[in-house]
Amino acid sequence: MRRLIFDRVSVSSRRGPRLDGVSLAMGEPGITAFVGPNGAGKSTLLRVAAGLLAPDEGQVWLEDEALSAVSDADRARRIAFLSADGRAAWPLSAWAIVELGRLPHRTARATRAEDAAIVSNALHRCGVAHLADLPVTSLSSGEQARVFLARTLATQAPLLILDEPTAALDPHHQLAIMDVLSEEAANGVTVVLAAHALDLVSARADQVVLMSEGQVVAAGTPQHCLTEERIRQVFGVVAPGGIQPTPWSLPSS
Repeated sequence: MRRLIFDRVSVSSRRGPRLDGVSLAMGEPGITAFVGPNGAGKSTLLRVAAGLLAPDEGQVWLEDEALSAVSDADRARRIAFLSADGRAAWPLSAWAIVELGRLPHRTARATRAEDAAIVSNALHRCGVAHLADLPVTSLSSGEQARVFLARTLATQAPLLILDEPTAALDPHHQLAIMDVLSEEAANGVTVVLAAHALDLVSARADQVVLMSEGQVVAAGTPQHCLTEERIRQVFGVVAPGGIQPTPWSLPSS
């Protein structure tokens, strides 16, 4: 079953189309990466996919339901969204921030012990367990980014939508977080993200959607989409032979 379907979706603004008749189907567990220059429509598409922005035309389907008909509570359990510009306004602890990811699941039968185990696991996987008691406002931008990603994981949603989750991270943590997202995909989660690190996308994404001016230019494997010709067409730069996967890897422990 396809978890997310875009059917001729358009979003307009005063400057013109932000999305222009986009039709896509995503669903199999794996990592789908949206790439394209600034203003291509990536963030707009992800916000529409998360139900945070209603399209002007077309329809988005979450499995077999129109996304617009899914209740807020149900959507919060089924979709976890990570914004690219997330910042903490209050000096909550990193633990408290990640614990917010459990709110959609709070019921009379849920136990604090179960939530605590999930929060602890998410913090460890994102490499920020040692920061759990610190105010998130005291952390670096990269540390905050990993705390917010841990909050997203704590939701345990089958669909993760992430806007540039590695943008603030150093190379080590970029690879570590992509490993975490690959683990999620291996466990049946559909991971949808926007990214600018094309070499990292080429190495770790299962599918790539190349966007320009609110439209889909190409969709398929990284090798199919990130060719020299398409990179020149979309980004206006020359990448001889196309984008090559990053050869970096984390050292074995």
